[in-house]
Amino acid sequence: MRSQSDSLFQNAGRLAAVVVMATVTCATSVHADEKEAKSLLKAMSDYMAAQETISFEYDTNLEVVTKQQQKLALASSGAVKINRPDKLHVTRQGGFANVEIVFDGKTLSFLGKDANLYAQAEVPGTTDNLIDTLRDKFNRPLPAGDMLISHPYDALMSEVVDVKDLGSGVIRGEECDHLAFRTKEGVDWQIWIAQGQNPYPCRYVVTSTKVKGFPQYTIDVRSWKAGADAAAGDFNFKAPDGAKKRDLKDLPDADELPEIFSMK
Repeated sequence: MRSQSDSLFQNAGRLAAVVVMATVTCATSVHADEKEAKSLLKAMSDYMAAQETISFEYDTNLEVVTKQQQKLALASSGAVKINRPDKLHVTRQGGFANVEIVFDGKTLSFLGKDANLYAQAEVPGTTDNLIDTLRDKFNRPLPAGDMLISHPYDALMSEVVDVKDLGSGVIRGEECDHLAFRTKEGVDWQIWIAQGQNPYPCRYVVTSTKVKGFPQYTIDVRSWKAGADAAAGDFNFKAPDGAKKRDLKDLPDADELPEIFSMK
């Protein structure tokens, strides 16, 4: 007859085997999910990079958190038209500003429609260079800018430390692959990519995990068109009658916080 201690050791051994098997299965599943998520993001990136002409409309939601931990949001909408390698036209209207950006490959023109003010700057080069310049020099990041550069995958994955494939989601009736990413800089982001032959980004959400309240920036893409289907773009800027020229820093931005959104 086996002793009680023999039985305990046997049970412990079986339990250990189950734990090891579960751990291996979980690790394999996580690895497979990560590989699939990267593959889906790379497919989206390759599709985006291959499009010489793109047009779409969008809605954004920028959250801010007050000192009283009240979460508020700024909503805006607009449209983007891009002809690679060096043409861009963007409109953006929020509750407190109505702006337009036109780039013809040499000159950046920025118009504040409500104030009837405009500014211009020489920024020769590609739309990639313009997107970087708007973000780094003028502190005016372009909506969905990470998706519109030549190689989105490299830019999006540069700081990523964790990847998840969350299965499917539906955005405005479009079935999408839902992916989630974490970076080493305290930023989480999610993306919903349209399934099928045109894997464009339907929704992109960025969460600031180092800011109390975890505020998010969300952009929803709609009316997506590419190639011959893309809406024609006008990349020649003409200042409206009576518009006054100003320095770019003096022009309003659609996401500029108005007094009613006081952080006090």
